Amino acid sequence: MSTVPASHIAARIGAELRGADVPLTRVSPLSKAGPDSLSFLASARYRAALSETRAGAVIVKAKDADRAPCAVLVVENPELAFAEAVSVLHPRPVPQPGVHPSAVVHASARLDASASVGPLCVIEADVELGAGVELGPHCVVGAGSSIGPDSRLVGNVMVCSGSIIGARALLHPGAVIGREGFGFARDGDRWVRVPQVGRVRLGNDVEVGANSAVDRGAIEDTVIGDGVKIDSLIQIGHNVSIGEHTAMAACSGISGSTRIGRRCTIAGAVGMAGHLEIGDDVHFTGMAMVTRSQTVPGVYSSGIPAMPNADWRHTIARLKRLDALSDRVKQLEATVRALDAARDGADNEEGADNEEQVLDREQDQP
Repeated sequence: MSTVPASHIAARIGAELRGADVPLTRVSPLSKAGPDSLSFLASARYRAALSETRAGAVIVKAKDADRAPCAVLVVENPELAFAEAVSVLHPRPVPQPGVHPSAVVHASARLDASASVGPLCVIEADVELGAGVELGPHCVVGAGSSIGPDSRLVGNVMVCSGSIIGARALLHPGAVIGREGFGFARDGDRWVRVPQVGRVRLGNDVEVGANSAVDRGAIEDTVIGDGVKIDSLIQIGHNVSIGEHTAMAACSGISGSTRIGRRCTIAGAVGMAGHLEIGDDVHFTGMAMVTRSQTVPGVYSSGIPAMPNADWRHTIARLKRLDALSDRVKQLEATVRALDAARDGADNEEGADNEEQVLDREQDQP
């Protein structure tokens, strides 16, 4: 564990240091921090913890600086600054370049001298690994694939043939990039697989979580734009396109040929039908069932939030009565229309009688 002065961290994150230049060795929550800890305040809900913290230094906005009983690093975005500070205090060990003796590398593969290939990896024909690429144990890179500079496959990652991965990608354990998409044609009672001849193209700075799968295109490519963040346990179907800097939370599924715009957020357990168009800056809340295209920016939701069981039972009972209630409303509307028609007819008859009486009176006058 190394010790880093607060002034060094301030310089790295572009912060103004106010107070002592304390030595720091770790990051901690406000409530559990010690004199050698760096913490941060990103939400007003934790201001009470800020006033009581024992941290050596805290990253805060200027308006909260006077509340801290310790040194402060003043920035506009504490959460973002803290993310960078973590890498200073807790740097990730970087493996030495080279190929582990147990790895299997095809003679035609092109590996940059600075790349690191871990134990039991398999690199097939015509693969290209850029500068600083890191493959953890048990990774497989299929024939004709390429991985851009400074990308990291943590371990047990499968990159299927022909896949293209950009720079600084991070693929977590169990991720599968470029498997054949879910494409079948009917032949009577059985299904016949349709060969998937497209590829997967991941842009720069893409992250794919543990046990997530991105299917190759059926004919055209599946495309994941720059900066897209994909959580764990996510399925992305063939020919899907995801725009730059969109983020997807765990357990979501995107059906084939759906196009998602830029800067979208997709919360956990969202399901999307195929062949949809999702515009830029569209945000889906958790468990949304997306069956129609949504091209207008905004927040979209579906589903019923959890509630006490008794309330849920009452809600369901009411839902079951909706059809009967709808029929009663239709009957009432029909009755009202009939009454209105009868009243209008009576009004017309009375008007006609009055007109005849006026005419009779005019005729009786000398």
